[in-house]
Amino acid sequence: MTAIPSFTGDANPYQGGDPYADYRTADFPFTEYTDLADRRLGAGVIAANDEFFAQRENLLVPGPAQFDPEYFGHKGKIMDGWETRRRRGASAGHPWPTAEDHDWALVRLGAPGVIRGIVVDTAHFRGNYPQAVSVEGTRVIGSPAPAELLGDDVKWTTLVPRTPVGGHAANGFAVDVEQCFTHLRVSQHPDGGIARLRVHGEVVPDPAWLEAVGTFDVVALENGGRAEDASNRFYSPASNTIQPGRSLKMDDGWETRRRRDQGHDWIRYRLAAQAQIRALEIDTAYLKGNSAGWASVSVRDGEDGDWQEILPRTRLQPDTNHRFVLPAPAVGTHARVDIFPDGGISRLRLFGSLTQEGTGRLAARHQELGG
Repeated sequence: MTAIPSFTGDANPYQGGDPYADYRTADFPFTEYTDLADRRLGAGVIAANDEFFAQRENLLVPGPAQFDPEYFGHKGKIMDGWETRRRRGASAGHPWPTAEDHDWALVRLGAPGVIRGIVVDTAHFRGNYPQAVSVEGTRVIGSPAPAELLGDDVKWTTLVPRTPVGGHAANGFAVDVEQCFTHLRVSQHPDGGIARLRVHGEVVPDPAWLEAVGTFDVVALENGGRAEDASNRFYSPASNTIQPGRSLKMDDGWETRRRRDQGHDWIRYRLAAQAQIRALEIDTAYLKGNSAGWASVSVRDGEDGDWQEILPRTRLQPDTNHRFVLPAPAVGTHARVDIFPDGGISRLRLFGSLTQEGTGRLAARHQELGG
């Protein structure tokens, strides 16, 4: 584990104006990977030992934490994050002391995977953030209850050792443990509040499940697909196009800035594994005056393969789901969607099944990572 960076010291108190004016952050290289703790993938905070001031579920809310300096409730200041009460020893006579010296929350990842980095965001927690945090991971098959995860027979692996963090800051930690995880235990020492938790990594799908399903979306995040690169991410990330479900609003898709040249925009994807594609969808839901005018789709087999166009440049309609059945199956490991000239799409779906080679490689990877 490597902290990137390690923030220490006190943040300035809120003085009005922009609540993020003194927010401390950094560019973390691992954020290019999928957020395995994304609620849209099915992640959840399934238990916490304390959530007196603010609910544990806030940890995984999409988007940055919000702050209203005048928002108070019966228990005090209401924060957009997970906040526990102040710890006091048993000698203080309070009714809540336990044998533990810290607070914790259990997180179920939305998809099993290899974790490349973790962001513990303490946005707006200035005098009430934890002194330090630690994160552990485990892999448990099925849908275990919190009591099962806390059993003595569950082995936890340290991903982030107890490390000091800063308040009102994005605290990033690179992780280099080559294992597949399904659940995390996030601890704050001794108490305090965390606004958001982001867990970036590579989805490791179960090849037995994909083989049993047969035909599925081979580029979807939840199945191990990934948006590797894009020409432009001005308004929203390219990875939105392979999120589960349909887009619910305009910024839930991918939109580029307006072009003033003769070029066009594109996204390149890595599929779950080598697959045979038979049909595809391009959805422009909620993109009405800014959808792409035309689009084409290509695939290639291998990192150095040649691109093969499977959908020629085709006119798109705003706020519409477009479906195409391919005249012949196309085999590939990567895909690219080109839009002309700019604008956006909300979702790309590539329906097919893994080839024998793709299944073999995915099964080997799954086994190598403890699957």
